Amino acid sequence: MSCINIMITDDHSMIREGLKQLLELEGEFKVVGEASDGVECLEKIKDVKPDVLLLDINMPNKNGLDVLKELSADKKVNVKVLVLTVHNEVEYLLKAVEIGIDGYLLKDSEYAELKKAIVSVYEGETYIQPDLIPMLNSKMLSLENDYDKIESLTKRELDVLRHLAVGMYNKEIATTLEISERTVKNHVSNIFKKINVSDRTQAAVFAIKNNLISIH
Repeated sequence: MSCINIMITDDHSMIREGLKQLLELEGEFKVVGEASDGVECLEKIKDVKPDVLLLDINMPNKNGLDVLKELSADKKVNVKVLVLTVHNEVEYLLKAVEIGIDGYLLKDSEYAELKKAIVSVYEGETYIQPDLIPMLNSKMLSLENDYDKIESLTKRELDVLRHLAVGMYNKEIATTLEISERTVKNHVSNIFKKINVSDRTQAAVFAIKNNLISIH
């Protein structure tokens, strides 16, 4: 296998330096570029042309998820992205997977696993840290269940749910949709049953979580 060119993007200089020393120790990897934030990463990456980008999530100016979005949209940049982060929350992982990553690894991993992850993504495979996969699968199943619930709602019920989620009362919803308050009450009851919630707050959370309304 030829030497793999790597770029490290992390806002902590000690982490960048430590990774560089580790990666170049055996001669299999060469660090061709470094960046301390997302803006600098996007500016440099086209010049250094790494095979693999090690990308932190929490950074100033432009975070790792924003960098991912821009790289995914830019067809001129051909790089494998391995997120290297402290975040083990499934929401971060899910968001990164949705945008498009090649790998996701926690910073407290052993060097042997980091090496395995880099080689895997370089060779075209997806590498998710093994102990994070059950959480990801569980979250994906939950989202699939929510999709089924959304599909069970009629167009009118979706309209009522959206208005309910922004804090409107039954009377206000009835006026806005030009239907009776009794009809709104029936719709709300049906919505609660279909999406398996017991009150308006839970219904609003469901709508927000599934992007049925926009929160600014």
